[in-house]
Amino acid sequence: MMDPNARTRIKICGLRRTEDVRAVNEAKPDMAGFILSPGFRRSVRLEDAFKLADLLDPCVTVVGVFVDEPIEHVARFTHHFDFDGFEPARGIAVQLHGDESDDYIDQLRHAMAYPGWYGIPIIKACTVRTREDVERACRSKADLVLLDNGQGSGKTFDWSLLDEADRSYVLAGGLGPENVADAVRRLHPFAVDMSSGVETNGWKDPSKIREAVGAVRGES
Repeated sequence: MMDPNARTRIKICGLRRTEDVRAVNEAKPDMAGFILSPGFRRSVRLEDAFKLADLLDPCVTVVGVFVDEPIEHVARFTHHFDFDGFEPARGIAVQLHGDESDDYIDQLRHAMAYPGWYGIPIIKACTVRTREDVERACRSKADLVLLDNGQGSGKTFDWSLLDEADRSYVLAGGLGPENVADAVRRLHPFAVDMSSGVETNGWKDPSKIREAVGAVRGES
């Protein structure tokens, strides 16, 4: 069970434009995600993601989202950010949204690490349709698991399946200003992840981002 007294973190995913960065800088969620694999509606090139990430408020952790990419490509993202004394100059993390195995995760940890430092968090996204899916996700070697209805489906899943979850998780899928506070009250997840739920006509909506962040933090 999750700790009902712990503060739920907030991730806004799928940033593509400087306008999206401005909206995030205003609302100040804990994390902002960039989809760095091609073929998705919100995909951005690695070089463009670097430029946008450099504009983010330093308090916001940058999350690179990858789908079945070569390990070297993922490591290149993390090595872009300056390291000083084996600690990153800003918070960074990677999110794996494909069929990456535990062996892949082990190899990635070593590829990302500077000598003597292995601290970049790895989030593994897992599709949840059954209790067995939840049990499988809880056994992942990733630092954190993200539980979703599927890649970018924008739909919630049956939250009762999470009753037996025995590790911290990020809740994703169909969350937005209208239901995210209820999700936090019911499930107390480590974090919530929102993308399509904070968009209007397919683009990030600053007012929805602000409202959703406020709903999680009890400010609305």
